[in-house]
Amino acid sequence: MAKSCKGLAMELVKCLSDSSCVKEEKRSYRDCAGEKGPSIPSECAGLRETYFNCKRGQLDMRTRIRGNKGY
Repeated sequence: MAKSCKGLAMELVKCLSDSSCVKEEKRSYRDCAGEKGPSIPSECAGLRETYFNCKRGQLDMRTRIRGNKGY
């Protein structure tokens, strides 16, 4: 994993661990990260989108040369 996205991934895991999906429903992080529903806070959904854009930027050749934008 690239260092530029590692911080976002850790924040996403932290956010998901505090959500009701993981705490009350006892589901895995992967299941909860892909879900769109009331059990996932909007902050986690925003972090998920930002993390996705960071990972996608690593595959884009223009972004790979310039580097990911700081988040």
